[in-house]
Order: sequence, then C-alpha cells, then structure tokens
Amino acid sequence: MVLPESFYTRKNVVKIARELLGKVLVTEFDGVLTSGMIVETEAYAGATDKASHAYGSRRTKRTEVMYMHGGIAYVYLVYGLHHLFNVVTDFKDTPHAVLVRAIEPIEGIETMLERRGKDKLTPSLTAGPGAMSMALGIHTSQTGASLQGPDIRIEDRGIKVPNKDIVAATRVGVAYALDDALRPYRFFIKGNKYVSKGKGCK
Repeated sequence: MVLPESFYTRKNVVKIARELLGKVLVTEFDGVLTSGMIVETEAYAGATDKASHAYGSRRTKRTEVMYMHGGIAYVYLVYGLHHLFNVVTDFKDTPHAVLVRAIEPIEGIETMLERRGKDKLTPSLTAGPGAMSMALGIHTSQTGASLQGPDIRIEDRGIKVPNKDIVAATRVGVAYALDDALRPYRFFIKGNKYVSKGKGCK
C-alpha cells in the first residue's frame, strides 16, 4: 500500500522520521523499478531547527519546496555531487522534512549496481544518503515530485520494526547547528548492515 498523504501531513516530524523505518522507498523511472526498505532517517524541524535549511524561516529557490504541502520530495545537491532525498512533511508553510539516509535493497539490485558502478552487492551500495539516491536513480530534477508516484513512492508492505530495534541518535554532519546538533533526531534499525557509517554529533 502506498502511504497516504495523511501520513506526511502530521505535525510531529520526529515521529514521522521514526515511523518511516521499515517502509519501502520505490522508484520507477522509464519502466525500471528499484526499491529498498528504509533503515535510517533524520528529522529536520524547520524554522526552529538550526540544522534545517529553513532555519529562521529562510526561503530560497532551493528550499521553497519545503514550504509546500507534505507528501512530496525535496532533493538537493551537496558538494556538487550527491543528490540527497528528503520527504516534506506537515502542511503548507511549515518547512519540516525527513532525510532518508539509507535503505536495504529489495528490488532492481542489478540496476542499482549498474548505477553505482559496482559489480557485487555490499552495504556500501545504499548506505548513506548520496549512495542511496544514486542507486535509486533519484536526482534534483525530482524535487517537488509527489510521493504517491508515478516516479517515486513510499509503500507500507507490513514490515514491523520493534521499538527495541530502533536507535535514536544525533544527526550527521550538522555540528554547525550547535545545541540543535545534539537533538536525537536520527533513527536507525539496530544491527542493520545497511545503516550508514556516518558519526553523529557528540
């Protein structure tokens, strides 16, 4: 079942980030399907979160999509190289988003390997937000795309992640956010080998 828009248009972005674990991120470009179970996420709480692109209600051409209605993609480029996929949440004008950091591959693994220039399946294929987006074929051109499809969708396939297996930790690469860097807004599935190796803030 494709997650309904109502899943995304809730106020608690941290809860949404946690509940995305175990859901399946699917892409289908030009008839080529790839998918993977979400195993790591990070919540970004908009205008009040120093780690967010929208901190202080900042609005730019890039971040304008964060102010749109929840249930769409926000894809941005870092270092001119990595395309990072985020889920926009909440209602219009509340710029909440969840970064999807890693997936465990399910379908289209051969295609993922080809996109990543790899010849065998290892965790590095999709562990980390840049690697994950490349494997799934996600590009900044998809920013603003509906998560109801046809190109990108997130499905509930009945995978249940027990609370005891969910780890809450600090986010990666946001030390500049000072005290906000210490918020426990990163969630991952304990022991899953596809979780990224990024170190959270201390």
